[in-house]
Amino acid sequence: MSLAEHVALGMTLPHRSPEPIDMQDVREVALAAEGLGFKDLWVTQNTLDYAYSFDAVVILTYAAAVTQRIRLGASVISLPLYSPIHIAHQIASLDYVSNGRAILGVGLGRQSHYEDFQVSSSRKVRRLLEGIELMKRLWTEPAVDYHGEIYQVEKAQIRLKPVQQPRPPVWLGGTHPDAIRRAAAVADGWMGSGNMTTEAFGKGVAVLREALEAKGRDASTFPASKRVFMAVDENAQKARADVDRWFTEAYRNPSLTERSGVYGTPGQVREQLEELHAMGANHLLLNTVFRHREQMDLLAEVTGLRAE
Repeated sequence: MSLAEHVALGMTLPHRSPEPIDMQDVREVALAAEGLGFKDLWVTQNTLDYAYSFDAVVILTYAAAVTQRIRLGASVISLPLYSPIHIAHQIASLDYVSNGRAILGVGLGRQSHYEDFQVSSSRKVRRLLEGIELMKRLWTEPAVDYHGEIYQVEKAQIRLKPVQQPRPPVWLGGTHPDAIRRAAAVADGWMGSGNMTTEAFGKGVAVLREALEAKGRDASTFPASKRVFMAVDENAQKARADVDRWFTEAYRNPSLTERSGVYGTPGQVREQLEELHAMGANHLLLNTVFRHREQMDLLAEVTGLRAE
């Protein structure tokens, strides 16, 4: 049985790179991912950045215009940095123009983000939770009265409603057990970060399943995802060099190559992805780092989306 038969597979849209991004590459990857049968396309949100990067909602809207079926996800937007009213409107608009294909991933982000945006990190968890609750209500109710500790609105309306019913799914990202428990409590999915090791991801899935059970939610249908920074090549050293370059230039942290990267020959990569599935992943975000179009064809064969 191929990996694609028991794991939902997502693909990264080119959106962040140490070098300028060719829009033709973005278009080709979006179309090819849909044609090959990947379930969803994902981008991160990085504003002040070492690398070239697009705004997440803008580039997903472009992808929506050139595709028809594939779902479109942002993972993650650091929600406490923004007005949840603004994000709710953006995602409602993305869902509307894509005919119901948006997925919103949110999280707390890094401490440096708060410094960059000149936003206090005080009570960031409360802002995250209230922001999620307020967005859900703005998507599903004609007018919203909301009186939280952080946000208060009276008769707030977003007339443009999402196409998805009852609303677009909200996934939470994060590695800390508290973040994973929050996902089980208020979200529709959890995504482990790209810098988590396989072992840490497995422990995270255990925390998630326990928390879902405590909430009376079905772990078998709840997305447990892992972002995988990766490269595949018949020359395993070439694949490793690509991942090492990515973590060195885009993250300024080459130690992540060995700790978190997935790379090697097609057979080696297949084994590493199957290990993540065995650890509990029922969704994998395959985050190729360079040569995206070429990598997609190789990964389609590795995962069984396309026969070798």
